[in-house]
Amino acid sequence: MKKIIVLNSLILTSLLVATPVFAQSADVSRIENFIRSIIQILVTLAGVTATGFFVWGGFRYITSSGSPEQLEGAKKTIIYSAMGLAIALGAFVFSNIVSELASTAFGAAQ
Repeated sequence: MKKIIVLNSLILTSLLVATPVFAQSADVSRIENFIRSIIQILVTLAGVTATGFFVWGGFRYITSSGSPEQLEGAKKTIIYSAMGLAIALGAFVFSNIVSELASTAFGAAQ
């Protein structure tokens, strides 16, 4: 019983005397810039890929020689590449909006 009391008082004393540890100040702007850079790279890659598919769809459209299956496939390629580009650009705009709201809320310096 005496050991438990000594052990408890030792633990309690160490908790009361312990110096507080403060976290390092958050540098939100560095994280924000990193995420923005990643998103810009991904949107650029999506734009290059969409341009390639636009060209490929246009080439298939021109060389379809009146074949309905090839013509339909070329149209789908162009439409799907436009949809992919629109989604990528929408994600870019959305991430910029969220980034601006976060920097306003957390007070990151621009």
